[in-house]
Amino acid sequence: MTPRTLYQKLVDSHTVARLDEQHLLLFCDLHLMNEYTSPQAFAGLDEQGRGVALPGQNLAVVSHVIPTEPVGRRVIHAQAPALQASRLKRNCERHGIPLFDTDDPLQGIEHVVAPEHGMIRPGMVVICGDSHTTTTGALGALGFGIGTSEVEQVLATQTLVYRLARDMRIRVDGRLPAGTTAKDLVLMIIGRIGAQGARGFVVEFCGTAIDALSIEARFTLCNMAVEAGARGALIAPDEAAIDYVLQRAPDIRAAWQEPALAHWATLHSDADAVFEVEHRFDAGDVAPHVTWGTSPDQVIAVDAQVPDPSTCPAGAARRSIEQALRYTGLAAGAPIEGLPVQHVFIGSCTNARIEDLRAAADVVRGRTVATGVRAMVVPGSGAVKAQAEGEGLDRVFVAAGFEWRQPGCSMCLAMNGDVLPAGTRCASTTNRNFEGRQGRAAITHLMSPAMAAAAAVTGCITDVRTLESRHA
Repeated sequence: MTPRTLYQKLVDSHTVARLDEQHLLLFCDLHLMNEYTSPQAFAGLDEQGRGVALPGQNLAVVSHVIPTEPVGRRVIHAQAPALQASRLKRNCERHGIPLFDTDDPLQGIEHVVAPEHGMIRPGMVVICGDSHTTTTGALGALGFGIGTSEVEQVLATQTLVYRLARDMRIRVDGRLPAGTTAKDLVLMIIGRIGAQGARGFVVEFCGTAIDALSIEARFTLCNMAVEAGARGALIAPDEAAIDYVLQRAPDIRAAWQEPALAHWATLHSDADAVFEVEHRFDAGDVAPHVTWGTSPDQVIAVDAQVPDPSTCPAGAARRSIEQALRYTGLAAGAPIEGLPVQHVFIGSCTNARIEDLRAAADVVRGRTVATGVRAMVVPGSGAVKAQAEGEGLDRVFVAAGFEWRQPGCSMCLAMNGDVLPAGTRCASTTNRNFEGRQGRAAITHLMSPAMAAAAAVTGCITDVRTLESRHA
């Protein structure tokens, strides 16, 4: 038998029919939905008089438009977002689809909610009308984003016309240095291979450094693989991933557990499997990273300088750097460390899990937010929020001057009330720093939760390693 990659095994096991050399009909184990990519899909079903094929294999979450004010009942006041949320509720009730609604205590970001409730298992195909569905690859599930027309197809058939991707392997060996995280690692990788470096590929991460990552850190890594253009990201499920799932999936017990474990043991690339592209990195090379421009690959180590476009050949690359410098107001050759910020945002599907909040709280504890800085912490879900409060993390943040808010996508994207004013510079734990991503003419610098916390208490982009050493 021809050796197979993990990606190929997952596709093979979910292929309903082969359509041509590049396309097949793929069965989808779980379809996640949100309020902004589903209305047109349901409308399409209504027009055709069709129902939802497998309601129990769909899950809806109100996440992107929901306000996150610290207190009070969750009410969406803006007319258009309120209509999106109410339509989602109506459609879910009509078709029998489970919903984490605006007032559900476990409501949150779909990519946080689904794994933490044991809905993501190794070997699954998980799709959603959101590109960061690649997050699920941390558990050995093939996750990817789809468009609205595809949402309609999945609702109607639980299948998808799927174009095959290519295989890429990224091996990271060694050990992450103190003060660095999976966020720094993935930013470094994106910076080195480029925002289109994995375009058309499903990336499999492996190596001793990946094995050493916690599951939550693996979520961060797979979440941001799409920022290198990847169509999916995978990590073969190991004991840590299996333990994570079993702790959260009480239905996998007794007679169900043995066959599940036997199947999951096969979910790895064969020894002689061929990858079209391979990259290798040394975790020891990782430093805290910060984006300086308007794409996640426009990133540097915190102790480096902003690039000079004059050193690039004339062409698209130079123009991109020049435009990014104009937008961010930075000077070529300037240091990124010490750059003042006016806002700090800790949250998003990339970095709003309990480990992220613990890391930020460790930096904040005993310090206060710098004068002139507004700092926010938005947990990724109601469950994360409750756990953090049980550990007293909310009190650490509030005592330091942070806003402790309710869960949701929040300021990751300007689709709700959490929007940056024009010209505001933000240290952010999110996944994208595009022009206007967090608010028109606002400037986003991506970094880890610990780095964002350091920026909050110093008022500028700061190497958290120096801050921690002073605080020790």
